[in-house]
Amino acid sequence: MAIPIYLALRSDPNLTTIISMGLLYLEFVGLLFIWNRNIYRNFYWWKQYGLVLSRKNGFEFFQGLSLGLGFTFGLFIVESILGWVSFSTPSLKIVKVIFEGLLSALGIAFAEELLFRGWLLEELNRNYTSLTVLWIDSLLFAGLHFVKPLTEVVRTFPQFPALLLLGLILVWSKRSNGNRLGICIGLHGGLVWGYYILNVGQLLEYTEKVSPWITGIDNNPIAGVMGLFFLGILGLWIRRKIKTN
Repeated sequence: MAIPIYLALRSDPNLTTIISMGLLYLEFVGLLFIWNRNIYRNFYWWKQYGLVLSRKNGFEFFQGLSLGLGFTFGLFIVESILGWVSFSTPSLKIVKVIFEGLLSALGIAFAEELLFRGWLLEELNRNYTSLTVLWIDSLLFAGLHFVKPLTEVVRTFPQFPALLLLGLILVWSKRSNGNRLGICIGLHGGLVWGYYILNVGQLLEYTEKVSPWITGIDNNPIAGVMGLFFLGILGLWIRRKIKTN
């Protein structure tokens, strides 16, 4: 499905990626119906994966969305206080950016969470211990973000520790909320949404008073020490939540 699209639309790489990835993901969802029906005789697989339409799952989704958004803004507020970044006055297009960012973030979060904390996590749970499942799922989540040319892998590799930690956090989040997926989609979406607003809305300016290794390589907050530190705090809080449940 993807190869003809790449050949036909190679003059527009962004459109090519959007169409081909969208179609491939629809194929993946279709295969989930076939896989679960024929292998497990499960005709309601989305419930097992945590996609439950309930008030509690909805509440956890909005809780995660708020937490992710607050985490992202909190990180940059601290960096602003330290003098490492400054906030710009938003332009009139900021409202458009906010809504575009929300739709984009929720699409990314839903797709990745259904894949990694839905299907993959449940498949691993059938054969491995809880700890093994946690690390395999998180390593694959982080590693598959580096399916790109080798030069780009090397250049952006500082993101890997934070992506690994984020994978751990999302598995812990699902386990601490009755195996429901709402919290994962919300938290993941909130993180992406917050960064989209600040980045695409051009609300940030880096003062370059410290190394990019601190604030993030390529201005990507998770590719720096501060982003990793804040994710560590979030991870510790969620781990404590599991132990108290």
